[in-house]
Amino acid sequence: MMPLKYLQAYPAALQDKVRQLIAQQRLGEHLAKHYPDRHPVQSDKALYAYTMDLKQQHLKNAPGIDKVLYDSKLDVVRNALGLHTAISRVQGSKLKAKKEIRVAALFKAAAPEFLQMIVVHELAHLKEQDHNKAFYQLCTYMLPDYHQREFDLRVYLTWRELPSPANADNRE
Repeated sequence: MMPLKYLQAYPAALQDKVRQLIAQQRLGEHLAKHYPDRHPVQSDKALYAYTMDLKQQHLKNAPGIDKVLYDSKLDVVRNALGLHTAISRVQGSKLKAKKEIRVAALFKAAAPEFLQMIVVHELAHLKEQDHNKAFYQLCTYMLPDYHQREFDLRVYLTWRELPSPANADNRE
Protein backbone atom coordinates (compact mmCIF):
# COMPACT_ATOMS: atom_id res chain seq x y z
CA MET A 1 0.00 0.00 0.00
CA MET A 2 1.44 3.37 -1.07
CA PRO A 3 1.97 5.82 1.83
CA LEU A 4 0.34 9.21 1.26
CA LYS A 5 2.44 11.56 3.38
CA TYR A 6 0.14 14.57 3.01
CA LEU A 7 -2.97 12.56 3.85
CA GLN A 8 -1.81 10.43 6.79
CA ALA A 9 -4.18 12.09 9.29
CA TYR A 10 -7.26 11.41 7.15
CA PRO A 11 -9.49 8.32 7.38
CA ALA A 12 -8.37 5.20 5.53
CA ALA A 13 -11.46 5.32 3.28
CA LEU A 14 -10.46 8.76 1.92
CA GLN A 15 -6.87 7.63 1.45
CA ASP A 16 -8.11 4.56 -0.42
CA LYS A 17 -10.15 6.75 -2.80
CA VAL A 18 -7.03 8.80 -3.57
CA ARG A 19 -4.97 5.63 -4.07
CA GLN A 20 -7.64 4.34 -6.45
CA LEU A 21 -7.48 7.57 -8.52
CA ILE A 22 -3.68 7.27 -8.58
CA ALA A 23 -3.86 3.64 -9.71
CA GLN A 24 -6.26 4.62 -12.50
CA GLN A 25 -4.00 7.57 -13.39
CA ARG A 26 -6.97 9.90 -12.95
CA LEU A 27 -5.89 12.02 -9.97
CA GLY A 28 -4.73 14.93 -12.15
CA GLU A 29 -7.95 14.75 -14.17
CA HIS A 30 -9.99 14.75 -10.94
CA LEU A 31 -8.18 17.84 -9.64
CA ALA A 32 -8.45 19.66 -12.99
CA LYS A 33 -12.19 19.03 -13.03
CA HIS A 34 -12.67 20.60 -9.58
CA TYR A 35 -9.97 23.29 -9.84
CA PRO A 36 -9.58 24.20 -13.53
CA ASP A 37 -8.43 27.80 -13.11
CA ARG A 38 -5.12 29.43 -12.21
CA HIS A 39 -5.04 32.66 -10.25
CA PRO A 40 -3.61 35.94 -11.59
CA VAL A 41 -1.67 36.81 -8.38
CA GLN A 42 1.87 36.43 -9.74
CA SER A 43 3.99 39.10 -8.05
CA ASP A 44 4.83 39.80 -4.42
CA LYS A 45 3.10 43.17 -4.77
CA ALA A 46 -0.10 41.51 -6.03
CA LEU A 47 0.13 38.88 -3.26
CA TYR A 48 0.45 41.63 -0.65
CA ALA A 49 -2.65 43.41 -2.04
CA TYR A 50 -4.57 40.12 -2.19
CA THR A 51 -3.64 39.29 1.42
CA MET A 52 -4.50 42.76 2.68
CA ASP A 53 -7.92 42.57 0.97
CA LEU A 54 -8.68 39.30 2.77
CA LYS A 55 -7.41 40.74 6.05
CA GLN A 56 -9.59 43.83 5.63
CA GLN A 57 -12.67 41.68 4.94
CA HIS A 58 -12.26 39.35 7.91
CA LEU A 59 -9.66 40.58 10.42
CA LYS A 60 -9.85 44.37 10.55
CA ASN A 61 -8.60 44.53 14.14
CA ALA A 62 -5.74 42.06 13.73
CA PRO A 63 -2.15 43.33 13.82
CA GLY A 64 -0.79 44.80 10.61
CA ILE A 65 1.35 42.94 8.12
CA ASP A 66 4.60 44.49 6.95
CA LYS A 67 5.54 42.10 4.16
CA VAL A 68 3.90 39.36 2.06
CA LEU A 69 5.84 37.45 -0.56
CA TYR A 70 6.30 34.25 -2.49
CA ASP A 71 9.24 32.23 -1.19
CA SER A 72 10.86 29.74 -3.58
CA LYS A 73 12.73 27.97 -0.76
CA LEU A 74 9.84 27.66 1.66
CA ASP A 75 8.50 24.21 0.82
CA VAL A 76 11.98 22.71 0.54
CA VAL A 77 13.76 24.27 3.52
CA ARG A 78 10.99 24.46 6.10
CA ASN A 79 8.64 21.77 4.81
CA ALA A 80 5.84 24.35 4.94
CA LEU A 81 3.47 25.86 2.40
CA GLY A 82 3.13 29.18 4.11
CA LEU A 83 4.81 30.89 7.01
CA HIS A 84 3.82 33.65 9.38
CA THR A 85 6.70 35.27 11.25
CA ALA A 86 7.40 38.24 13.46
CA ILE A 87 10.95 39.48 13.05
CA SER A 88 12.20 41.73 15.83
CA ARG A 89 14.47 44.59 14.84
CA VAL A 90 16.02 47.42 16.79
CA GLN A 91 15.14 50.81 15.38
CA GLY A 92 16.83 53.52 17.39
CA SER A 93 16.00 52.88 21.02
CA LYS A 94 12.88 50.83 20.20
CA LEU A 95 12.35 47.18 19.45
CA LYS A 96 9.89 46.69 16.57
CA ALA A 97 8.35 43.44 15.39
CA LYS A 98 7.81 43.21 11.65
CA LYS A 99 5.11 40.70 10.70
CA GLU A 100 5.67 38.75 7.50
CA ILE A 101 3.70 36.18 5.56
CA ARG A 102 5.56 33.97 3.12
CA VAL A 103 3.76 31.69 0.67
CA ALA A 104 5.52 28.82 -1.09
CA ALA A 105 6.28 29.80 -4.69
CA LEU A 106 4.63 26.62 -5.98
CA PHE A 107 1.30 28.41 -5.39
CA LYS A 108 2.01 30.85 -8.22
CA ALA A 109 0.76 28.14 -10.58
CA ALA A 110 -2.03 26.81 -8.37
CA ALA A 111 -5.78 27.18 -8.37
CA PRO A 112 -7.12 30.39 -6.78
CA GLU A 113 -8.91 28.28 -4.15
CA PHE A 114 -5.59 26.87 -2.94
CA LEU A 115 -3.92 30.27 -2.73
CA GLN A 116 -6.88 31.62 -0.79
CA MET A 117 -6.75 28.69 1.64
CA ILE A 118 -3.02 29.22 2.32
CA VAL A 119 -3.45 32.98 2.83
CA VAL A 120 -6.45 32.45 5.14
CA HIS A 121 -4.39 29.93 7.13
CA GLU A 122 -1.52 32.39 7.55
CA LEU A 123 -3.87 35.28 8.38
CA ALA A 124 -5.49 33.18 11.11
CA HIS A 125 -2.07 33.01 12.76
CA LEU A 126 -2.29 36.77 13.36
CA LYS A 127 -4.88 36.01 16.05
CA GLU A 128 -4.15 32.38 16.96
CA GLN A 129 -0.57 31.09 17.00
CA ASP A 130 -1.36 27.41 17.58
CA HIS A 131 -3.33 25.01 15.42
CA ASN A 132 -6.08 24.64 17.99
CA LYS A 133 -9.88 24.67 17.90
CA ALA A 134 -10.05 28.48 17.94
CA PHE A 135 -7.57 28.64 15.04
CA TYR A 136 -9.66 26.35 12.83
CA GLN A 137 -12.87 28.15 13.82
CA LEU A 138 -11.26 31.37 12.62
CA CYS A 139 -10.20 29.70 9.36
CA THR A 140 -13.75 28.48 8.71
CA TYR A 141 -15.13 31.92 9.62
CA MET A 142 -12.97 33.42 6.86
CA LEU A 143 -13.43 30.50 4.45
CA PRO A 144 -16.46 28.28 5.19
CA ASP A 145 -15.15 25.35 3.11
CA TYR A 146 -11.64 25.64 4.58
CA HIS A 147 -11.40 21.97 5.59
CA GLN A 148 -12.41 20.70 2.15
CA ARG A 149 -9.89 22.99 0.48
CA GLU A 150 -7.17 21.87 2.87
CA PHE A 151 -7.90 18.24 2.02
CA ASP A 152 -7.97 18.99 -1.71
CA LEU A 153 -4.72 20.93 -1.41
CA ARG A 154 -3.12 17.88 0.22
CA VAL A 155 -4.41 15.76 -2.67
CA TYR A 156 -2.88 18.30 -5.09
CA LEU A 157 0.48 18.05 -3.30
CA THR A 158 0.26 14.27 -3.50
CA TRP A 159 -0.39 14.51 -7.24
CA ARG A 160 2.56 16.89 -7.72
CA GLU A 161 4.91 14.28 -6.28
CA LEU A 162 3.71 11.39 -8.42
CA PRO A 163 6.47 10.06 -10.68
CA SER A 164 4.59 10.58 -13.92
CA PRO A 165 5.99 12.37 -16.97
CA ALA A 166 2.42 13.21 -18.04
CA ASN A 167 1.94 15.80 -15.30
CA ALA A 168 5.52 17.10 -15.09
CA ASP A 169 4.61 20.24 -17.06
CA ASN A 170 1.96 21.16 -14.49
CA ARG A 171 4.26 20.97 -11.46
CA GLU A 172 6.21 24.22 -11.98
